[in-house]
Amino acid sequence: MNFAPKPSRKHIAHDWLEYLRESDGLGSILAKTEDLAKLKASLKIALNSLDLGHLSSKIEAGWRSGAKDELFLLANTASIGTRLQQNLPSLINELGKNGVFCKSIKVRIKPASPAWEVKPRESDKKSVAPRGLNEIAKKSWQELLDKLAPDSDLRKAVERLLQNKRK
Repeated sequence: MNFAPKPSRKHIAHDWLEYLRESDGLGSILAKTEDLAKLKASLKIALNSLDLGHLSSKIEAGWRSGAKDELFLLANTASIGTRLQQNLPSLINELGKNGVFCKSIKVRIKPASPAWEVKPRESDKKSVAPRGLNEIAKKSWQELLDKLAPDSDLRKAVERLLQNKRK
């Protein structure tokens, strides 16, 4: 049996890129991904010109499905969404200067992920429950023990309590 020679490993990434461009289904996915990357870069430039560049990593941008003139922005928090809402006209103008033409922008807040949970700090150690009785409690139980009759069942229980709860 003769097997086909193995392809050289130097050109694998390039071959996959060509495959993505030539393939009917995957080519459109690659084109959309490239368009979104260009949109993200243009949005970052526009936000920088409005002194909001620090927010670009906290915003996801995309086109509304079916419409190429309405931009959709997902903000991580409500405060970021509010800042964007306040600057929408300026943002539309800046995006137009960068070659991204849109008539309107919708700003929405990204829903919190369902896996979100509050985790305790690693520096916080579990509090150790006190062992035994503190001095005031021990004194109080001792006073009760002194008042009880020597043959009482309650006295025996209090004695066991005091023996078992030593510090």
